[in-house]
Amino acid sequence: MEYVLVTGAYGGMGSATVDALVKQGYGVIALDNRVGEKRENVYPVQVDLTDEESVKSAFCTVKGITDTLKGIIHFAGIYTLDSFVEITEERLVRAFNINVFGTYRVNKHFLPLLKKDSKIIITTSELAPLDPLPFTGIYAVTKSTLDKYAYSLRMELQLLGIKVVVLRPGAVKTTLLGDSTRELDVFCDNTKLYPVNAGRFKKIVNRVESRNVPAEKVAKKAVKILNKKHLKQVYSMNRNPLLLLLNVLPRKMQTWAIKQVLKTKKSKKPAENGGNND
Repeated sequence: MEYVLVTGAYGGMGSATVDALVKQGYGVIALDNRVGEKRENVYPVQVDLTDEESVKSAFCTVKGITDTLKGIIHFAGIYTLDSFVEITEERLVRAFNINVFGTYRVNKHFLPLLKKDSKIIITTSELAPLDPLPFTGIYAVTKSTLDKYAYSLRMELQLLGIKVVVLRPGAVKTTLLGDSTRELDVFCDNTKLYPVNAGRFKKIVNRVESRNVPAEKVAKKAVKILNKKHLKQVYSMNRNPLLLLLNVLPRKMQTWAIKQVLKTKKSKKPAENGGNND
């Protein structure tokens, strides 16, 4: 039996991919910070991706199950929505620690289990190659960093015969979509600098995220990539036409357009009473 490691295995996309892999006859190493019960051909391994010692311990556990992985599929990640001038440093560092460094730690420590023609599939976001919108910039910057990391890793691991592929899904119907809605609500309630702007931005985000796909569609794509012999470097799915249209514009025009949509309108002063008193 061939084995595949999935991070974020108990989230929406991860869980759907685990099921799809089992149906294909794979054994699945299911990594997450919260795991379920052992079931046929699924081996849950609890791990804290922000802790290198925890990742090392997970490697030792996996080594007891198999000494070879056909691939690693990364879904672990968190959604963080805030403004760069209001977010706490702790939250900002945590976003990078999970979304970027968590992926780095897994790839680094599980590399000995990867052989020639093994694959690493790194899930970033449709936002990764696009210019960030206000308040989504923190999430977008972590994902664009992850995108660039994947490219650099691909350049290096090709020399070892290991393939690195990026999967960029748009909005997916998972708990992460709910997380983004809650993050936006919290931001709108707590921001001191952008109260009106945030309310308008919420309407835009709700419109963008309404065009989502089921997690099973992403899982099907991930398994297809794993099984393909000839690969593209990047696979995109469910790209939002409004975001694509915005990014066709020159950056100066993008900035102007966003400002017009989100800026606070000045309230009109009441007209002064210029008539005679009765």
